[in-house]
Amino acid sequence: MGKSSKAQERRARIERLERERKSAERKRMLLFSSVIAVIALGIIGATGWSLWQDRQAERQAEQRAEDPISEIGATEAQAGCDPVEQKPASGGGQHIPDGQPIEYPDTPPASGPHWDQWERFARTFYTADDRPDVERLVHNLEHGYSILWYDETIADDSEAMVQIQAIAKKYDGNERDPANAFIAVPWTSEDRGDLPNGKHLALTHWWVDPENNQQGEETAVSRYCERPSGAVVEQFMEDYPQSEAREPGAGFL
Repeated sequence: MGKSSKAQERRARIERLERERKSAERKRMLLFSSVIAVIALGIIGATGWSLWQDRQAERQAEQRAEDPISEIGATEAQAGCDPVEQKPASGGGQHIPDGQPIEYPDTPPASGPHWDQWERFARTFYTADDRPDVERLVHNLEHGYSILWYDETIADDSEAMVQIQAIAKKYDGNERDPANAFIAVPWTSEDRGDLPNGKHLALTHWWVDPENNQQGEETAVSRYCERPSGAVVEQFMEDYPQSEAREPGAGFL
């Protein structure tokens, strides 16, 4: 075989190998693109499904909020609530620089030192994705807010969440009415401490008895429950109004 034939065979072999390499590369790119497309579709689908679920829950809560608040969720007898707990409040006027963690003896807190800034009156319902920091919410308590904390058991229960959203909507609105000083927020595993065994919700209020307000007596009020109850929330808000607080009205400035 002449040199020319050998050279041609070598070129042909090189060209064949190059074609095979390019073909394999195209297959790898096609497989990679397909995998990326599947992942992207999965993410889009999951996001879309989550948004759809959130919107459905919002619609259900809007419909449920048309009922009297006492008819939303369990009755007081069915809610599995402990009696209201009262203990001396602490931390009045003790403002800690924003961002500095604060340890609270109670879970969740009903009083205590808190950050300089409070959560402005805007919304009445939060999830774990957008909840203000606990240290900021305690400042809201000082201004007379009542807070409904719900744990992860409730957060995983779609019906219970609809009930809480519906209850929160009863205190929602554009008017800056101190009577609506209510916030529903999650208490998560990242927070410090668990709710009492068997309880999944807590109502808290930083209360000043109007009959003893000249004596500087302040009370940390808590009530723990198993299930959401509009009747329980309504009674709590009536018993401990925003006006009976250490700094009533300040949170609405």
